[in-house]
Amino acid sequence: MDYKKIKTETTAVTRQKDRFYDHTGNIYETIAILSKRANQIGAELKEELNQKVSEFATHNDNLEEVFENREQIEIAKFYERLPKPTLLAIHEFLNGDIYFRNPHKENAESF
Repeated sequence: MDYKKIKTETTAVTRQKDRFYDHTGNIYETIAILSKRANQIGAELKEELNQKVSEFATHNDNLEEVFENREQIEIAKFYERLPKPTLLAIHEFLNGDIYFRNPHKENAESF
């Protein structure tokens, strides 16, 4: 998923808790779903950022020379401006873009 194109808040926003009950019926289950999805998004963004920054990596062991690369700084600033993974997970959850299931509930219903 391209997280750069998602239009969501970049800061914390007060939300109505009733909207989080609609999908699961349990606020704790919702929080678990959101935390797992936020961890997934954070890992994806970190991997993507590391790939882009590795293009600029120098393979010298000299600690005295530190080069500031303008493109590397711009990439870092771009990723800092993106919404946090938690806000992206909340946005996906409220829009119904997250698939989740609870195997414990499925097993209980089958008996």
